[in-house]
Amino acid sequence: MNLHEYQAKQIFKDYGIPVLPWRIVESADEAKIAAEELGCPVIVKAQVHAGGRGKAGGVKFAATVDEAVDAASAMLGTRMVTHQTGPSGVPVNKVMVTPAADIAHEYYLSVVMDGDEGAPVIIATREGGVEIEQVAEEHPEKIVRIVGDPLIGLLPYRARDAALALGFPSTLIRPATALISNAYRIFTDNDCSLVEINPLIETEDGKLIALDAKVGIEDDALFRHAGLRGLHDPDQMDPLEREASEFDLAYVKLEGGRVGCMVNGAGLAMATMDITKWAGAEPANFLDIGGSADLDRIEHAFKIIVSDPDVEIILVNLFAGIARSDVVATGVINAAREVGSTKPVVAAMRGTNAEEGLQLFEESGMDITPAPDMASAAIVLRDKLASMGGGN
Repeated sequence: MNLHEYQAKQIFKDYGIPVLPWRIVESADEAKIAAEELGCPVIVKAQVHAGGRGKAGGVKFAATVDEAVDAASAMLGTRMVTHQTGPSGVPVNKVMVTPAADIAHEYYLSVVMDGDEGAPVIIATREGGVEIEQVAEEHPEKIVRIVGDPLIGLLPYRARDAALALGFPSTLIRPATALISNAYRIFTDNDCSLVEINPLIETEDGKLIALDAKVGIEDDALFRHAGLRGLHDPDQMDPLEREASEFDLAYVKLEGGRVGCMVNGAGLAMATMDITKWAGAEPANFLDIGGSADLDRIEHAFKIIVSDPDVEIILVNLFAGIARSDVVATGVINAAREVGSTKPVVAAMRGTNAEEGLQLFEESGMDITPAPDMASAAIVLRDKLASMGGGN
């Protein structure tokens, strides 16, 4: 679960990380009041779950109150498209108004989980204000990497090592060490997937301030954080992904695909996407119905797939264990009939009641081609795609 910048900054503030004051506004009138209270110049920032806001016009400098009002008015009610959102973009329902800062130097600081180390790791560089991927590609030697300990946390001397490696002035080593330690505590205390400050700035008068804030929380850990669950903004989700989440379906919309995939199990879903690529097309989605999906969830999963206008053909790939093949087949048939779908389906089933499930497909009278295994399904899918023509 991603948080908005203003939500992340509140967490930073609670943990003693210095941030500038801000106001969240939802109208031009509120933007005027905020700019007058904070004093110009100010920065107006769109609150969306996506990076690259600056390049998309979502971060504007305003030297006067009128400019702040104009900037907020131009953002509110629009959909912002960045390299992280896809072509449909995400809605801008709120903007942040915050004072402009006198910047002497910009740094980058983040805490993420390193799977190889099995521990949180601090990633930092003196090259702040730019994308970390760009620094990693062009100047990997400038990246500082400090591994924490999953049992005892980040020892103070390791945080100090990071501060020294970043080349902070001697007067800022102590506050920088504290800031790095606090960022690490945010990560571990709240089961985060990411804590990022870009940029972390050194001001002209020698202070450290988190000028931006990004926090992501592990969805599977939210049951431990009732207070954080209320920060979720469903408006930032793709409509189909939002609907899928209501039924505990693991669904991700993919751009440019024409083959809808319905699978049980994440690993099998990845293999199914590979099959789609082999057949000469792109998958339109990742959808894992789970190992114990009931009839209701299966019907909703199929309805979500067929409601995607990009989907031209559907590949169902099931390895039935707890989930029975005949139940899945019944769900697919019921949903297709209810919504009147005429999109062709290729269905591979193995495991519990696989023969019964395939028989239900054969007797349905619908455009459903059963297949006994993945290899057969791949060949059928390839041939059908070839007969349908078109692009990916």
